[in-house]
Amino acid sequence: MRPANLIAAALIALAAPAHAADFSEGSEAKEWGLAGEEKARFAAKVVDVLCELGGDCAANCGDNRRQLGLLRDADGALVYVLKNRQAAFTGAATDLYPFCGKDVEVDGVTVQNEDIPGAPKLYMVQLIREQGAAEWTKTSRWTKEWNKANPDLKKVKGPWFRKDPRVTAAIAADGYLGLGAEADAAFIEYYFE
Repeated sequence: MRPANLIAAALIALAAPAHAADFSEGSEAKEWGLAGEEKARFAAKVVDVLCELGGDCAANCGDNRRQLGLLRDADGALVYVLKNRQAAFTGAATDLYPFCGKDVEVDGVTVQNEDIPGAPKLYMVQLIREQGAAEWTKTSRWTKEWNKANPDLKKVKGPWFRKDPRVTAAIAADGYLGLGAEADAAFIEYYFE
């Protein structure tokens, strides 16, 4: 199964049942003011999502090149982590990676579009710590790690995704829509000209 299909399957599998447990007790997460948002603090194990869903397991959680999730202790649910605490939508794998395979406690918020039947609950982790540890770690490593990996681009104006070599290479290879230059041209002509 292709990674994109696995992610789609994960999102469908993560749809929260109507009788879902309340994980808000003790949460210190900051709310974003999003519709369908709920605070959620729980114990879990940090896992490789592709490994959990499809058996495609890599050593060391893929060396920080794979999507990571949380296998929740309370009910065994695989929780798909949408993002970290930063305002930029950069994901949370970089923040989860140091905890690969470890039992942790997390605090954050879930978001679910309740107007869409079966819509999944997605998690935005803000704090993480190993189970039993006293101190929390804020989930804000992504920008620091990106700047460290791209020191020459750090001072270039503009958002990270406009200058990230991985993004620009993907656009060069497959276009903005991922369908090639011809599809991009037709789309731009139809919608913008």
